[in-house]
Amino acid sequence: MHLGTLDRTPPPFFRQGTSALTKLLFFSALAVFLMASDTRFGFIDPLRGTLATVLLPAQRAMQVPVRLWADAQGYLGGLQAALAAEREARAVQVRLAERAAAAEQLARDNVRLRGLLELRAALSARSQSAEVLYEAADPYSRKVVIDRGAANGILQGAPVVNEQGLLGQVTRVYPLTAEVTLLTDRDAAVPVLNTRTQQRSAAAGGTGGGANPAMELRFMAGNADVQVGDLLVTSGLDGIFPPGLAVARVASVERRASIGGFAHIVLQPVAAVDGVRHVLVLEPLAVQMPPRPEAPSPAEVRRLQRS
Repeated sequence: MHLGTLDRTPPPFFRQGTSALTKLLFFSALAVFLMASDTRFGFIDPLRGTLATVLLPAQRAMQVPVRLWADAQGYLGGLQAALAAEREARAVQVRLAERAAAAEQLARDNVRLRGLLELRAALSARSQSAEVLYEAADPYSRKVVIDRGAANGILQGAPVVNEQGLLGQVTRVYPLTAEVTLLTDRDAAVPVLNTRTQQRSAAAGGTGGGANPAMELRFMAGNADVQVGDLLVTSGLDGIFPPGLAVARVASVERRASIGGFAHIVLQPVAAVDGVRHVLVLEPLAVQMPPRPEAPSPAEVRRLQRS
């Protein structure tokens, strides 16, 4: 059977209502009528307002997920920005703290160096500045290592001072560094002069021990004129230390007969040996002094005696 002979019309049972063309014409005419009426009389505006008012809660309800999503994105973005700003602020704070610490250290170093320069002007001996690198490894001694050595002209026995006074003496010299024995070391000794009485004696280290070692004025008679607070300076008679360098002050005096007739005199160093960083290394005084005359031969002695 040819397909063109088939009846394509629906059976009468399914034919209900008006045709599609009629519906199209009717609703088109209705739309034109409503538009013309609305333009002429404006009766659609109240209806539109009422409908908008009725649908407003539904619109707000449908906007809630969108607003929640936007708020969540804004919160997360703001949180990330706040965390980034906090990290940057912490980094800036660390840099500022480092600069502040460096500035404070520079200020302290400036004060020390100014003190050293003022001390340098009062000294007749040639000197050069040095920096303390570290303390010696021996726990039973009081020694430090400085960053100047034989290559810089440091001599063994050279006095070491800071802006307060005498610190010690160079005892070992290496090519690039040198070891300084402090006044409070048990092997240290320096000839001193009492500025009040002009009495000469010898100050030795190693007294007291612990974290605050002191010095001792040895071989002083029990009735010696020594008082608490007396200032002791270098006498300059040993050919090493220039005269007039502040060494220590008398801290206590015990006049007891049970220690061989000598007084027990404890000294407190003027220069703070702990925490020192910048020092001056002086040239030993013997380098600048003229050479000692040679002893006369026996023949010259006999000739002098005959004359």
